[in-house]
Amino acid sequence: MTSVPDILAKSASLNFAAELAALISSAALLRRDEPMARHTTLRVGGPADVYIEPASEADLAAVLKFCGAHKIKFFILGRGSNLLVRDAGFRGVVICLAQPMFSKIEINGERMIFGAGARLKHVAVEARRNGIAGMEFLEGIPGSVGGALRMNAGAMASATFDVVESVRVMDFAGEVREFVPNDMAVEYRSCATLKKYIALGAVLRGKPDSMVEIGQRMTAYSEKRWASQPAAPSAGCAFKNPPTIPAGRLIDEMGLKGTRVGGASVSQEHGNFIVNDGKATAQDVLDLIALLKAKVKAASGIELHTEVEIIGG
Repeated sequence: MTSVPDILAKSASLNFAAELAALISSAALLRRDEPMARHTTLRVGGPADVYIEPASEADLAAVLKFCGAHKIKFFILGRGSNLLVRDAGFRGVVICLAQPMFSKIEINGERMIFGAGARLKHVAVEARRNGIAGMEFLEGIPGSVGGALRMNAGAMASATFDVVESVRVMDFAGEVREFVPNDMAVEYRSCATLKKYIALGAVLRGKPDSMVEIGQRMTAYSEKRWASQPAAPSAGCAFKNPPTIPAGRLIDEMGLKGTRVGGASVSQEHGNFIVNDGKATAQDVLDLIALLKAKVKAASGIELHTEVEIIGG
């Protein structure tokens, strides 16, 4: 049975969706009650009240200003590869920079200019094609440039901000500015600055190398990744690595691979991946995360911290 608060919330979302639709261009995409399971690599998550793909920076600014003026929560979605949306969904606006305007790629010598919506695989492929080394580690990360910047995503002992020269951002009032990494709060698997600003794009800088050498490294990284990571739906690494031992190794050594809650289980291929067998709910995943934290804490004294971002409620 639908509660009165739920009915009121639904009515409010319909009203502000109509107002938002009037503010953005006809090229922008707006959907109501969009299931977030469609937009996350873990394939779980309830609906967002409103889902928007702006067609331009002007559209994005209009949405941000509207949300600020009406105190409506919003969330910037990349490709959903490090994200867990609760089963109740997200009350507010989910903004995804998936339109072509935000996915542009330009090459200028050793510098590569990417929109926030550009896929990391495309970054790595374009770098190889242009003989620019340093981006190879991005090839197998199923995310976008914006998400990689926000999480300082990394693999193969490299991280996104290792190759960042500058980042173009928009504040929540719709104003645009540019940062260099020294101006930003960058740390392991996090960039706190991008919790207050939205990445529009970045200039990445590599170094010249042959296409053959770059391609060989990309192949080696890909083979290593697929030999140790699951093909089943996941959100990537569930936990940040503690200072003393990788989280996956710790979970493996404790015999926790295969541990299951509902349709969610710890991958047999990698202890730091929680996979969805096709029937998992977000709550299954949350309960499994809590169980792993408790077991690891009790047995080793080590406190695990989630790397995956959890939103909604």
